[in-house]
Amino acid sequence: MHILVTADTVGGVWTYTRELVTGLASRGVRVTLVSFGGIPSRGRRAWLDGLPGVTYFPTGYGLEWMQDAGEEVRDSMRYLRNVINESKPDLLHLSQYCYGSLDTALPKVVVAHSDVMSWSQAVRGTQPQDSWAQHYRETVESGLAGASMVVAPSHWMLGCIESCYDALPRCRVIYNGRTPALFNPSLSKQSYAASAGRLWDEGKGSQLLMQLSAPPLPIFLAGAATASHSADENDAGRIGATPGIRFKGQLSEDEMRELLSRAAIYITTSKYEPFGLAPLEAALSRCAILASDIPSLREIWGDAAVYFRSDDAGALEEALRLLHGDRDLCMTYADRAYEHAVLNYTADRMVDEYVQVYTALLERRVEAA
Repeated sequence: MHILVTADTVGGVWTYTRELVTGLASRGVRVTLVSFGGIPSRGRRAWLDGLPGVTYFPTGYGLEWMQDAGEEVRDSMRYLRNVINESKPDLLHLSQYCYGSLDTALPKVVVAHSDVMSWSQAVRGTQPQDSWAQHYRETVESGLAGASMVVAPSHWMLGCIESCYDALPRCRVIYNGRTPALFNPSLSKQSYAASAGRLWDEGKGSQLLMQLSAPPLPIFLAGAATASHSADENDAGRIGATPGIRFKGQLSEDEMRELLSRAAIYITTSKYEPFGLAPLEAALSRCAILASDIPSLREIWGDAAVYFRSDDAGALEEALRLLHGDRDLCMTYADRAYEHAVLNYTADRMVDEYVQVYTALLERRVEAA
């Protein structure tokens, strides 16, 4: 089996791709990987070194959700078509909607990681209606219509796609997964909470931490302050830091794992979260999960997390005091989160479910020939 996988290097899709491609390679699947959105640094692509049967084509083409990337997206479609013609895969696994409209007889799995319309609806209460938004909507609908299978990382996200766009073809949910062995759930915890989120992304809701009046324990916040600048300790005053919030800036994977391994609590403030890899990584590090009460996080974590009213600093602070003030309760929720994650959201489970989809689509193609 030979799968062509597309990815972007801007956010969590790159982490998702790492787990998927590594898992496929370990199962003897040949992979051609094409990435968009910027050339990853040597460190960020080091995981590809030595993977058997994997060929990688990094590109800097812009992504479909970028408002000034129209011509680059068209160029990237021509580029991808050439890679397909040369590499001759059996199936396409696409992490961008636009490539679902490629004119090819190959089966196409289109993954709905997120989208502009559902983001705007969840964060701002409305969907954009300008000319760019109309073009984006048409691009997404065309890609969905061309898919052999649409996969979403949660039932909530699938429902968003179904409500925002025209009727879908075959679709299913495959929850994201991470490799538990990458994280350390056994270290003794220290008295701090961790959180991660791009401060410029309204959907992550990290600015809510700035509204806390008196956090009961230090909160270490990792993430970029703006789309082009990484926060560090010296940025606290410029961003408007709250006492008790300590900025860690943009951390490497190893640094983030170390931060989570010692954190007693992980705070996810998201207003929009199709799945949420950061809370999963925290759970695999045996952190108690304190989550914004939004439908997707309720779906993913059930009774394995403590929830606070979304976008409510007072409710967040009250829940944080509850967990911090009761060590046994905090440890109970840390154990619940870890066990729930290991049972439901491993990379092995995710890759197995994708292989089942690939196999079914390829068999269907043979039967139709």
